[in-house]
Amino acid sequence: MRALENIQILRQEKIPVESILQSPAGLVCLNDSIGLNNEIISKSLYRPQLALAGFIELFSNHSVQIFGNTEIFYLKSLTSEERIVAFCNLLNFKIPCIILTNNHILEPELLELASKNGIAVLSTPHDTTKTIYIMTEYLDDQFAPQAVVHGSFVDVYGVGILFMGRSGIGKSEVALDLVERGHRLVADDVVMLTKKKESILMGTGTNLVQHFMEIRGLGIIDVRQMFGVRSIRFQKRLEIIVELQEFNPDVDYTRIGQEDEPSNIMDVQISTVKLPIFPGKNITVIAEVVAVHYLLRTYGYNSALKFSERLQSEINRKSKSDSPFQFKRAVPYIQPDDE
Repeated sequence: MRALENIQILRQEKIPVESILQSPAGLVCLNDSIGLNNEIISKSLYRPQLALAGFIELFSNHSVQIFGNTEIFYLKSLTSEERIVAFCNLLNFKIPCIILTNNHILEPELLELASKNGIAVLSTPHDTTKTIYIMTEYLDDQFAPQAVVHGSFVDVYGVGILFMGRSGIGKSEVALDLVERGHRLVADDVVMLTKKKESILMGTGTNLVQHFMEIRGLGIIDVRQMFGVRSIRFQKRLEIIVELQEFNPDVDYTRIGQEDEPSNIMDVQISTVKLPIFPGKNITVIAEVVAVHYLLRTYGYNSALKFSERLQSEINRKSKSDSPFQFKRAVPYIQPDDE
């Protein structure tokens, strides 16, 4: 396993509350734009049930606060004075925002207190369980580490292949040829990789380049406009790296492929193929074979292992046989062919 060199790792340390309005949770702000500039520095969510009851020793004030049915009905069960005291247990800390689920609203006096303390109060129509799921996914994505790599990223038969290599070796041309054959371009030149969960890398382009591509000698082309919307994807999981290299007769390249030498990107192992190229070699077809080969291995069929087993069986057979024939025909009987 080897780590790819010269990869720039990016990670957001904080995001404004305003950015979560873009999440799929359908959030709306109940106190105008107050508190939308507050900073969220933690991807975790917190339900302040104990904090409202007065136990604040373990209160996670840096997290987004989720008010579900339990919190809302608890506040409604209190008198006006008790409700304010309970709510102030939270306001004594600098919290980023409050999200109310199930289209709940705060009592007017509580909403006014939140506004005076500069805390955004947001509401969503989703129930608490779905809201937590959506917001957890969104915040995980926002705080996930990202890497910027130079290459061309293509979806080939549903397999995300990243072509890498020195500048000018022909990565974009290979990607363009694959698109012409019906495959889908994700990004060219600059690819943004985002680590999802612990073992998944999702790749996408940048907001500037998107699906534009530079072809040396021709210039900039728009793949989406030339080949249609079916020729592009906005994101795809990275599954294989194909490293294009000039053919060197002194290098011992993989012949059987029984052992995999993955690359390490942000502690995620990605299968890697070092592909020597020279004039006349059909890299596009080989890329399609790489994708299909990966699918076969994913579903439990390993060509190299099968061939190794057959080779070992033949060696064992020959060691017990004195036959002068070194090889056997693939078919036991050749039928007449008189056409």
